[in-house]
This record gives sequence, structure tokens and C-alpha cells, in this order.
Amino acid sequence: MAITNFIPTIWSENLNLQLDNKYVGVNNCNRAYEGDIKEMGSVVKICGIENIYVSDYYKNSDMSQPQTLSDTVIEFEIDQAKYFNFQIDDVDRAQATPKLMEAAMSTAAAALARSADSYIFSMCTQANTLLRANTPTSDELIDIFMKAITTLYDNGVSDASQIVIEVSPQVAADLIKAKIELGTNNSEAFENGQIGTLFGAKVFVSNNICTYIEESEVLYNCMVRSKRAIAFAEQLSEIEAYRPEKRFSDAVKGLHLYGAKVIYPHELVCVEITKPLEY
Repeated sequence: MAITNFIPTIWSENLNLQLDNKYVGVNNCNRAYEGDIKEMGSVVKICGIENIYVSDYYKNSDMSQPQTLSDTVIEFEIDQAKYFNFQIDDVDRAQATPKLMEAAMSTAAAALARSADSYIFSMCTQANTLLRANTPTSDELIDIFMKAITTLYDNGVSDASQIVIEVSPQVAADLIKAKIELGTNNSEAFENGQIGTLFGAKVFVSNNICTYIEESEVLYNCMVRSKRAIAFAEQLSEIEAYRPEKRFSDAVKGLHLYGAKVIYPHELVCVEITKPLEY
């Protein structure tokens, strides 16, 4: 790829697409608020209205005065900024396949996606409900995720298709060992990271789940949440190709801005699974 043929808009769209294809946690967020993010520190505003009450109707009786609604505004800041900056030597490019730069951009997208997903999963601590299981048996593992889903139902989530379960690879392995049927209506319709469904909720596996080591134990902070529990907004604000002054190489740098906020903490359950540390 000659640097003169670099078209930032096309490459930005390509990187955006690759990011979407590599996201797990981010894809399970409400992303309806993404707009014109100019710089780090930009504020995203989410407008809504309060609950509307329903009353009994009686024939030949007057209704009560109409409820006065006031809008609500929730704000969150674009407070995360990550960049990549890599170069490919002209000699390497000449000896490699023509797809070398595309492969490098794909690797950059994967790195950005890991960072953003880790940021989303770190919000597990903001859940209204924390459930713990220490080295659970198969039955206990099933019970705790069922309890998490029931908690969401109790808090007003009525559609299982809007609930996602996000677990570490180690916990996913335990689910499979427990012989839980992780099935889908269409085996060809698996999304990125999805390994099936559990109690009607989609199950996703990610190695970016928050993991802590405490003495001889490992703690996995898995998530059970509605798809609207966390709002996320991002912008690839800059993608630029250039020729480093002191090298015969093509280089590309890019800036990824994003932010997120737990909007409905009562629709987010943190499931802490503790397992012995294996050396």
C-alpha cells in the first residue's frame, strides 16, 4: 500500500467495522447515544421521562388530572482515550503479502476492542446486586445464574432476549462441564463471543472479564444484565497515515475516544465466582 493511496475515511470505516466484530461487552451495551464526539471530555446527554402511572377506569366517572411529566437528563463523559501508532518497514512490506497493512489494522482493532471491553466489564462493581459463589458445584452454578436472572425479572426486565450473561472462559467451561444445554434457536446465528443461551438469556464468553487473584483463589466478576443497563458511546476521532522522518516505512496512527455509564444499576447483577488458583 503506497501511503499516497491512504484514504482516512475508508480506513476509519473499516476499523469501525472490525471493532464491532471484535467487541463482546460493548456490543451488549445501549449504543443509541453515539453522536458527534469531538474530543476527550465531551459529554453525552441521555434524555428520558419519568414513569407513567396507570389507574383503574370506571364507566361514567371522571378521570383524574393528567399526570405532569418532566424530562430527565443523565450525562456521562467521554473519559477514555486510547491510541495506536505502528509502522511497517518498506522492506517488510515488499517481502510480505499485499494485505500486510490490513492485517496490522485488524490487530489494532483487536487491541482497542480488548481495552474497551475491559472498561465495560470493570463496571460490574456498580451493580445494585452482588451474588457470590465459592467453588460452586454444578447445581450451585446453575442456581446462582438463575437467581441473577430472577433478580432482573423482579426489577422489571420482562424479556429474556434482552438479558445477557457474560462469563470468563473458566466459568464457561464449568457451565459446559455441568452439562447445561447452551442451545440457540439457530446454531448458525451465534454472535461474537456467544456460546449459547441459558434460561432464555444469551451467554457470552470473554477473557476480558474482571479477574482478581487473592492468595490461593481467583475471583471472576461475571455479569448478568439487561442490554440497556450500560450506555456506551465512542468515536474514532483521528486516523492518519504518515511517513516517519527517519525511516523508510509506512505508519498509521489513530485515536479512539469512548465513555460509558451504568444507567440502570438495578438491571445489572455482578456474579462473583471464586475458584482455587491453579499453578
